[in-house]
Amino acid sequence: MGNPRADTLEDILEVADRGESIDRMEPMLLPDDPRRRGPLADLSIELAGKSAGFRRSLPPGVRMALADLVRSMNCYYSNLIEGHDTHPVDIERALKDDYSADPRRRELQLEARAHITVQRWIDEGQLRQRALSAEGLRDIHRRFYNLLPEQLLGVEDSETQARLCVVPGELRRCDVQVGRHFSISPGAIPRFLKEFERIYSRLGTTDTLLSAAAAHHRLLWIHPFLDGNGRVARLMSHAVLLETLDTGGVWSVARGFARNAVAYKRHLAECDVRRRNDLDGRGKLNVEALIGFTRYFLETCLDQVHFMDELIQPERLRTRILIWAQEETQLNKLPAQAVHVLEAVLYRGMLPRGEIAGILGLTARHARRIVAALLDYGVLTSVGPRDPLFLAFPATLAPRWMPGLFPDKATGDD
Repeated sequence: MGNPRADTLEDILEVADRGESIDRMEPMLLPDDPRRRGPLADLSIELAGKSAGFRRSLPPGVRMALADLVRSMNCYYSNLIEGHDTHPVDIERALKDDYSADPRRRELQLEARAHITVQRWIDEGQLRQRALSAEGLRDIHRRFYNLLPEQLLGVEDSETQARLCVVPGELRRCDVQVGRHFSISPGAIPRFLKEFERIYSRLGTTDTLLSAAAAHHRLLWIHPFLDGNGRVARLMSHAVLLETLDTGGVWSVARGFARNAVAYKRHLAECDVRRRNDLDGRGKLNVEALIGFTRYFLETCLDQVHFMDELIQPERLRTRILIWAQEETQLNKLPAQAVHVLEAVLYRGMLPRGEIAGILGLTARHARRIVAALLDYGVLTSVGPRDPLFLAFPATLAPRWMPGLFPDKATGDD
């Protein structure tokens, strides 16, 4: 979040621009030197191939269900980077309007729901070709903060303890310091965002992917908002990867960042450092650090694609789900033939309701009872009461169905 520092009330009201030169955030792109750029280009090509192969390997029904779960996963890990540990089960409850009686847990549930709502909006293509624009970034921030409770719409100056209100979508109006980095004056932000958009929005697909890490850091370096910059940067990166790689939203770089948050934050801090000498690029900032963060960014993406690919091997996933269903049947928690409905959905991706009775050799009424039990369990979903059935991945079953996706710990009861 950073440490907001307003020198005087007049500074806040006037939004002072101290005239910082745009070249303070250069280099914004990787150097053209093939020796340094080549290995990164190879990583980006490998990532594009692995991501496309993983997406193609998923049956359509599984792909849709997985994208829903990945939104919760992305939210959980992005919150974790911010120091907010909202368990996936609590996130799932929030999506069903089931909130904790504890005020703090309820606030975090509302925060998680806001994140998922914005990411779903991104996944539906509403930010397409705007993720790297100043207007698009403000739209992300506005949509997220408009959904937060009042208690989360403020930050506190660590020195004065003064509370400053976060206005959804509004650029900051005071000075801030993040670690050792003193951000640009608030009045300069529009100029720097204009340059940010000019540089990153004009690139082709390959160069956009290669520059995703640079855009991620430079946005944080500008620190355009009073609060929420890290979250906006990660949602922006999610949107960039979604568009450049056509990921389908079935994997998340935020999980990789959170699982090694120390390395993530170290790379970002190193990119804040000014260049060491004339051999360290021509810009004001350290080019070797930018290359290092780009390598880390692409390798983290590759690691997450590999993790999800191993986890969602269709036959392994099918086996885990059917073993779970058989165990639940033996415990009389599911009807005897529920496993056959799940098997049909896994094989076909979706299942029209009218075909279930024939598949099971039962009456329509008995088939409806079995479907109702699976819907109540949250393992099947449907748009409406007459629409086809699709697989769903409830967070409560993630430890059994997809071990390692979330930390295996229980949330406390109210």
